[in-house]
Amino acid sequence: MFRKKGFTILELLIVIGVIAILVGIALPRFKGMKDEGNSAKAKGELRAIQTAVESYYIHNASAYPAALTNLTTAVPTIINPVPDDPFNGTNDYSYAVSPNGTYYVIYSIGPGGAATITGIDNTGALTGSAGDDIYVSNGTSTSGG
Repeated sequence: MFRKKGFTILELLIVIGVIAILVGIALPRFKGMKDEGNSAKAKGELRAIQTAVESYYIHNASAYPAALTNLTTAVPTIINPVPDDPFNGTNDYSYAVSPNGTYYVIYSIGPGGAATITGIDNTGALTGSAGDDIYVSNGTSTSGG
């Protein structure tokens, strides 16, 4: 007897089931890879911004900028534009200067999506907790995350 060419419903359902299982396994791995890539990007950009902040300090009477946007209007222009934090898309990295103007911290919210660093004190210690934030500083803890 001749058999019609093609797949049965059962064969199609098995193939669809196997594909669904493979997709279910692969998706969490892709999210982890995206977070690792964003972490590496943030670390590199934070080092570049730290260099720009130190350059601003040298060119502006030994004073750190009040905000990262000051780096784009400084003379000479130090960095333009300030890169956006890859973990929140359209917002700049967060920046804080100690009340006495001696220390600073520049940080990304990290993969958790919420900043746990709240600033830096007059002794150079971070306020809040580093958590999963990625940061650079001239304070007592110079980098982390």
